[in-house]
Amino acid sequence: MNDRGDYIPISCASYSDYEVAILHRQTLRVRWRGPDGGEHIARLRPMDLQTKSGEEFLIAEDAHGESLRLRLDWIQSAEAIT
Repeated sequence: MNDRGDYIPISCASYSDYEVAILHRQTLRVRWRGPDGGEHIARLRPMDLQTKSGEEFLIAEDAHGESLRLRLDWIQSAEAIT
């Protein structure tokens, strides 16, 4: 986990998986560690990908319609829910 330090780029394959999930409006079960080191697991609908200041982010919506912005190197796993 890299909190508040230098961004660690993810693989192109993982980035492509997020793009496909956005295009197909898939719901994902995402597990990540936040900047506080706490582990989180949630069902999210990915909406967009952003790059800012050399870091990449997943913009997603949770089951309650709340928007989340997750740095991609915080994400430990993301699985499509069928």
